[in-house]
Amino acid sequence: MTTQKEINLLSRAIIGYAIDVHKELGPRLLEGIYEKCLAHLLIQNGYSVARQQIIPLNFRGLNLDCELRFDLLVNEQIIVELKTVDELLPIHEAQLLTYLKLLKKPKGILINFNCVNIFKEGQQTFVTEHFRVLSEE
Repeated sequence: MTTQKEINLLSRAIIGYAIDVHKELGPRLLEGIYEKCLAHLLIQNGYSVARQQIIPLNFRGLNLDCELRFDLLVNEQIIVELKTVDELLPIHEAQLLTYLKLLKKPKGILINFNCVNIFKEGQQTFVTEHFRVLSEE
């Protein structure tokens, strides 16, 4: 079974690879470019990555085709949403939190590649109740 420690280590690895991509490519490119490069690095380093998959939405037995899509899902555990915006806004956070809730995932990372330093200002992490119930070790 997955632990909080394993999820946190995976989160750090994802952010580290995002920093590598940002250092090499710099800011202000299209979001899709960063997505492809980050997915490539993760896969090269042995991680499982799903990209741009539709998130199912069911309301009281009604399956809705809302075309909600996450950017990356790493090791079936962490949803990564990528942005290239002047600043991260509450709507970006709400988008990721919605994806986490619908897919019942423990952790999400919001990364903005349009910044000077991803570690300091370009990323935010979020945990859900699915993270809180995991064993710490």
